Amino acid sequence: MKSEFVASRGALVAIGGAEDKTSELAILKRVFAMAPHDNWEVGVITTASGIPDEVFVDYRHAFGRLGATHVHNLDVRNRDDARRTENVELALRCGTLFLSGGDQLRLTNILGGSPLLQAVRARHAAGAVVAGTSAGAAAMSATMIYNGAAADALRKGAVKMSAGLAFVDGFVIDSHFLERGRFTRLMEVGATNPEYIGVGIGEDAAVIVHEGPILEALGTGHVIVVDSSDLENSNVAEINDGEPVAVEHVVMHALISGYGYHVKQRRFLQPHQLKETIAGELFEDTGAPGT
Repeated sequence: MKSEFVASRGALVAIGGAEDKTSELAILKRVFAMAPHDNWEVGVITTASGIPDEVFVDYRHAFGRLGATHVHNLDVRNRDDARRTENVELALRCGTLFLSGGDQLRLTNILGGSPLLQAVRARHAAGAVVAGTSAGAAAMSATMIYNGAAADALRKGAVKMSAGLAFVDGFVIDSHFLERGRFTRLMEVGATNPEYIGVGIGEDAAVIVHEGPILEALGTGHVIVVDSSDLENSNVAEINDGEPVAVEHVVMHALISGYGYHVKQRRFLQPHQLKETIAGELFEDTGAPGT
């Protein structure tokens, strides 16, 4: 598995699920604010959901409150829908593309290799925001978790992983992280793949992925970073599937809104450090004199 980080020019936001859609809308407001300033159209992709019509109504109301000129229902329920010209054209119009929650394997199975996914990637590369919640967040990474018991996942093979949509690489995202007690899932991922950073996102919490890559926490919940890069010892290579895993020296950080984490430097960032680091990365990217 490769560990190189890949990011495009648009903003990328992974939400842990159960974000506020009726009150202050803090996370969705930030998502919408990062769209290109000349494009207030939103496309909601409800593919992962088992109740797509109900899910779309909630986001239509939320983004409508935030000032969207159009909130499009990208009602993609099978691979034929993901090939339809009208869905591809709608995606190419949007400044914000939003992946709902549900089942991440349904999302990758239907969108993988499709013209619609190509259109979403093209819009992201051109500056559009791509955001996802719950399953939509978990599927954003190149390698994603699609199953694994929360109660006792620190056993060899207990966490099931597959290829994701590959908007980012270098870390694995898990959603509903604290509410469903999923700490051992990311510890098992780290034991078998120490090069990956684990990012566990709580409910009504989100991570904005900045260039660097730098993670910025947002919302009322927590973002937990699980860093196994300096793992000392583990028995994972010697045991059989289902047997308990021993690990030494796994580092965890808890981020709240305004705090951050520099993935390459493995560095926790307080709010003032986050602002300075993001500003420094942006300054370097401009190619300004003296950089």
